[in-house]
Amino acid sequence: MGKKALIYVVLIALALFYIFPIYTLLNTSLKTDEDLKYGPVAPTHQVFFGAYTKAFNLIKKQLLNSAVITVFATIISSILGSMSGYIFSKFRFKGDRVVFLVLVLGFYIAPQSILIPLVIFMGKIGLFNTYLGLILTHVAYGMPITTLLFRNYYEGLPQEIVDSSWVDGCGTFQTYTKIILPLSLPGFAVVAIFQFTNIWNEFLFGLTLTRGVTSQPVTVAVANLKGTTVAAWNMICAGAAITTVPVVLIYIFLLKMIIKGLLMGSVKG
Repeated sequence: MGKKALIYVVLIALALFYIFPIYTLLNTSLKTDEDLKYGPVAPTHQVFFGAYTKAFNLIKKQLLNSAVITVFATIISSILGSMSGYIFSKFRFKGDRVVFLVLVLGFYIAPQSILIPLVIFMGKIGLFNTYLGLILTHVAYGMPITTLLFRNYYEGLPQEIVDSSWVDGCGTFQTYTKIILPLSLPGFAVVAIFQFTNIWNEFLFGLTLTRGVTSQPVTVAVANLKGTTVAAWNMICAGAAITTVPVVLIYIFLLKMIIKGLLMGSVKG
């Protein structure tokens, strides 16, 4: 076997290894209750969409909750990250590197370490079990990475663009809105897909900062589909499959801009 053929064999094996969990998820979600006894790998004898109907009816309110929380948190954190990234990339002030380092280090703080004070704080200001409480939490926790990504993206933009706008009489905010922002669409695509995916799939904050279906995200709702006695694995897998649809659609529609943003240095260190 030649070297090239060996590479293809390894790549195909890795691809199958990667696809196998997806096959298991979809295969199980299409099984009837009777077919579940044959295990998740065995092909289903009868395609059954009833599990999707049951799962959707149980999580449709939480799907809406996740959509509201994720969209607003993504937009706000992306805009604020863009502004702070612009400042850190194009301006120099005393202690700017230290401030930037402290801000980025916030990304490495484990969420578990702040849960107790976060829950207490949200309760005292009346934002526990609300959309706004989760949105602000995700915005705050997303600021370090959005700032880092935008800062690296703007480092690739020539300083002369900013200098020439100042010569033409633009202030700092005008330069950002009229010059920098129109050039930021590829960067926004990369940051938005990163934030959207993380917030949509987030579980811990949704579990600890919500009660009931009022503002509960869909990840918590899917986890609750397991029940308390017998786990309906077809319904659980159907719920998990439903929750992946928005993320897949985002990747499909923003793929070209994501690639452009990556090539322009959005995630370079």
